[in-house]
Amino acid sequence: MAEHEGADFFGVADLSCAEEVIADQGSLFIAEYPKAISIGIRLPDAIVDALPNRKNPAVAVNYKHIYDITNLRLDLLTSKLASIIQQERYKALPIPASERYDDERICAVFSHKLAANLAGLGWIGKSCLLVTPEAGPRVRWSTVLTDAPLKITGKPLEVQCENCNECVEICPVNAFTGESFKENEPREARYNARKCEEYLYNSKDHSDWNICGLCIYACPHGKKE
Repeated sequence: MAEHEGADFFGVADLSCAEEVIADQGSLFIAEYPKAISIGIRLPDAIVDALPNRKNPAVAVNYKHIYDITNLRLDLLTSKLASIIQQERYKALPIPASERYDDERICAVFSHKLAANLAGLGWIGKSCLLVTPEAGPRVRWSTVLTDAPLKITGKPLEVQCENCNECVEICPVNAFTGESFKENEPREARYNARKCEEYLYNSKDHSDWNICGLCIYACPHGKKE
């Protein structure tokens, strides 16, 4: 069904190894689910490749539209999947594709990247984005938490960023430290989310077209050869 509805990526993750992290971010209500269905939709290369010209309103408005409509597609799909699981008498909780939960920590109620990583769909890059072998970080994600007895599809992929720092160097506010992902380290060891927040929403040249996404654009794993 996910593929038929347009999903480019699909996986099932075992969340037992991350229960404490999930509870810390989203509460015990979120952490009570043992599995996650991870759904991804790839962003169009045409708009991602245009992000260096993001100050052009034509580029910005198209990127914002694609971003919003992709999130909507994900939300509709996870809602449908959750309904089917519930009809089979299992619990299912669809997590919004893009909804702020904690303004202080700047995070959602659950990490879609965590689910996709544990499902074997990619690795966490130096940009803190989920990087897939097929599309790099050019993917939007959503999740259905469930207790349905689904088969786990994989395990976290080995990080393949190595000495590459393209996302680190292109960031206009130096939000990334260049450190590689480590499970036992907080996000702050790699990424200052507040810098992104201030750049997008508090800059002097703020406008309705203020976007960035350069870390998505720069990753070699998403670019066509």
